[in-house]
Amino acid sequence: MSEHEHPESENTSRPVRNITDLARLAGVSPGTVSRALAGKSLVNAKTREKIEALARQHGFRPNQMASKLRRQKTGVIGVAIPLGHDVHQQISDTFFMTLLGHLADELTDKGYDLMLRRVIPAQDEDWLDRFIGSGIVDGVIVIGQSDQFDRIEEIADGYLPMVVWGNHQEGQRHCVVGSDNRLGGKLAAERLIAAGARSLAFLGDTEPIEFAARFAGAKEIADRMSIPIRALPTHLSADRMNGEIAEHLSEIEGKVDGIFAATDAVAVACLRELRERGVSVPNSVKVIGFDDLPIASQTVPPLTTVRQDIAAGAKGLVDLLLRRLAGVDTESLVLPPHLIARETA
Repeated sequence: MSEHEHPESENTSRPVRNITDLARLAGVSPGTVSRALAGKSLVNAKTREKIEALARQHGFRPNQMASKLRRQKTGVIGVAIPLGHDVHQQISDTFFMTLLGHLADELTDKGYDLMLRRVIPAQDEDWLDRFIGSGIVDGVIVIGQSDQFDRIEEIADGYLPMVVWGNHQEGQRHCVVGSDNRLGGKLAAERLIAAGARSLAFLGDTEPIEFAARFAGAKEIADRMSIPIRALPTHLSADRMNGEIAEHLSEIEGKVDGIFAATDAVAVACLRELRERGVSVPNSVKVIGFDDLPIASQTVPPLTTVRQDIAAGAKGLVDLLLRRLAGVDTESLVLPPHLIARETA
């Protein structure tokens, strides 16, 4: 596993009060210091010896409670939501709240508490090292790969009790639970085309792995049917989404008659904007979402969407994590998506 070494700071006169100070002197991440002082084999011998020597030189002693927690079970599972692709997105997002609700139920049933962190990787590049090296969680669930795939892969090389909600790719090393997003994209495009759409648009950011797979699936079907499809970048943060959707609809008005939204939240905002513009759904424009959140059946007209089983996903995340806590190197779990046909397409 990478040690995340950084150039040593020229300022070595500051007192060493905590792991962060010692990490600064050693030129490594705080997570690496924590693992080295705990004697973990994840840190190579040379780096561990350097950290231990610096600790002795500065009379540094790890916090006794943290050391105790590293040796014992804490009964706490960490849940991290990295937002590298959209730093303005909030945990109050309906998808996050739905998944977190199911996770809390599953963890409570298994006797665990949940510690939640919303992470902006650009502000804390060691966010995952810091979490697993804190000594206050027994294992970690990461919700979404965002733009952190490589970071997660590095940690997975040496840290077993971690499971990620996201998209599975052939050959990846970290254990993931999530839907077959590419198949979901295919189902959406097939439905729009079958409903009579002859020009498609995908509303979503294609940088996150899950959304990229959804667009790739839709594009595969559209290309096969000689139907044009374009991707229109759309953020999930409410302060940007509505304005971007309004701009997109102005651009494609009269040119596109089928919209595949990356999420139900984007689809709902799209329906609202179309209604304000007096555009009839599904007569003039067909719309399909993704997730099948509770709001999908309550829109006017009710939203056709691709369902991913979030409750089953939460159960899978917890079940696989508990097996990993017991030392089992588990396989990933890919859930089949299902088209939920309602009235928008």
